[in-house]
Amino acid sequence: MKEFFRLLRRFVPPYKKYLIWALFLNLLSAILNIFSFALIIPILQILFKMDTKTYEFIPWDAAGINMKDIAVNNFYYYVTEMIASQGGSLTLLILGVFLAVMTLLKAFSYFASSAVMIPLRTGVVRDIRAQVYNKVLHLPLSFFSEERKGDIIARMSGDVTEVETSVTSSLDMLIKNPILIIAYFGTLIAISWQLTLFTLLVLPGMGWVMGTVGKKLKRQSLDAQAKWSDTMSQLEETLGGLRIIKAFIAENKMMERFNKCSNEYRDAINRVATRQALAHPMSEFLGTCVIVIVLWFGGTLILSNSATIDAPSFIYYLVILYSVINPLKEFSKAGYNIPKGLASMERIDKILFAENPIKEPARPKQLVSLDDKVEFKDISFSYDGSRQVLKHINLTVPKGKTIALVGQSGSGKSTLVDLLPRYHDVQSGKILIDGLDIKDARIADLRGLIGNVNQEAILFNDTFFNNIAFGVENATMEQVVEAAKIANAHDFIMDTEKGYDTNIGDRGGKLSGGQRQRISIARAILKNPPILILDEATSALDTESERLVQEALERLMKTRTTIAIAHRLSTIRNADEICVLYEGEIVERGRHEELLAKDGYYKKLNDMQSLG
Repeated sequence: MKEFFRLLRRFVPPYKKYLIWALFLNLLSAILNIFSFALIIPILQILFKMDTKTYEFIPWDAAGINMKDIAVNNFYYYVTEMIASQGGSLTLLILGVFLAVMTLLKAFSYFASSAVMIPLRTGVVRDIRAQVYNKVLHLPLSFFSEERKGDIIARMSGDVTEVETSVTSSLDMLIKNPILIIAYFGTLIAISWQLTLFTLLVLPGMGWVMGTVGKKLKRQSLDAQAKWSDTMSQLEETLGGLRIIKAFIAENKMMERFNKCSNEYRDAINRVATRQALAHPMSEFLGTCVIVIVLWFGGTLILSNSATIDAPSFIYYLVILYSVINPLKEFSKAGYNIPKGLASMERIDKILFAENPIKEPARPKQLVSLDDKVEFKDISFSYDGSRQVLKHINLTVPKGKTIALVGQSGSGKSTLVDLLPRYHDVQSGKILIDGLDIKDARIADLRGLIGNVNQEAILFNDTFFNNIAFGVENATMEQVVEAAKIANAHDFIMDTEKGYDTNIGDRGGKLSGGQRQRISIARAILKNPPILILDEATSALDTESERLVQEALERLMKTRTTIAIAHRLSTIRNADEICVLYEGEIVERGRHEELLAKDGYYKKLNDMQSLG
């Protein structure tokens, strides 16, 4: 339960007012329930003419008599007076109507106590989802290279839903049931302390049995949620790879993989559901056993010569005892549900408490522009302490110049440019902008200076306008159109049905590769960054698309400081400096003609492409 209360402390405080209302309404419901059932005693006594005692009115402030005895005496006094004046039948009807009204008020209080908890439940779930999403946005890219996207989606959907159905629903039970149990047991003690003491000796055995059955539920729930994550990951991979699946006629193979995941999830959830399904019949049986034992013991007391309770009071006692069984069963149900929800919360916390090594500086220094140069000073980097991807890189990028990075795949080109916007942090060395270490600037200020155009144009399921204006506050239509014209995108946008308000589909699926790339260039143009990173922006395009994209890039690069990664050497012939990377080191640098004259690694790359 420690984990459960820790969870409540994290997420419930903003909704304290709902808890206060729930406590009040549950207390009111318990009081109304007790007093409505108390009417059973006079009703039974009237029906069976069991009470022949004469009652005299006792003043409410009478000395030497406790308030409970005065209240009971005066109540019976008024009932006997009513029977004498109105007759037993009418008195019975009045008591019956009063019982119905009390029950109606109790039912309304019970409903209101549950309804007032709904904003708390939905609010906590919304807050958890928002926190997970916010954390996902701020975690470094390295986190997602180790985690499956399907697993993250499963945690935001299935696991958060499980927390709602298991933990926050149980919170209602944990507020309502202690109030009912305390109120009911107080009433039972008032009716007969001997019978209640006997009952309390029997109940712990029932709780022990229920606890024994529920012990393995959390572990089984963790296993079930892990299988659900596998299923979601399989679905995410399938949606992302449909083209390849169809091309290699692998539908049956993927179906077998999915069926295997689904069957494993089904088996795991069956184990959890079976153990949960056992809760109700077991608590029903154990509750009946308690009633039977108390019925025997109470009957023995009544039949004995030294009876401490009469028959109508014993029936009232049994009614209250049966009422207390239900809250106890709800407690046992919460005992089953909470471990399931905590298992899901454990998986969610793996995201929420994931360490983010990219830290904001305690006292950030101002970085608003690039006035001189970008410097990479003795940069070394490795992923997770494995082999070094970059080794002692020294590179200066003067303002307004274009620096190109070339080399074989895996030589460290993309890693080097990813260090500039701090997608990863260097292990040794420094990256400086105008002499300021980028670790001393706010991350938002740093990334605000940088524009990206990647090999794969990353677009969103939105309109042309919103994709181009992405990340630029209050962009006007005139600015977006101007950016699209510079990027050679305006004409094909206007050929669509709704122009700039046309939706481009998931990841820009309605567009060709060249069109997607030109939209991403228009986005970079609108942002107007002083530093531009081009990561193989034309490598996946046909000749015509490459020409249009290259024109757009040249317009974009004017007056900007550019770092360009290229496989096609023809696209960077005019760069101010070309750096050739091999095994994480810069092995050659210079202009195109100078590198050809060196007859080294760059010339080999150039000759291979010319031959191709």
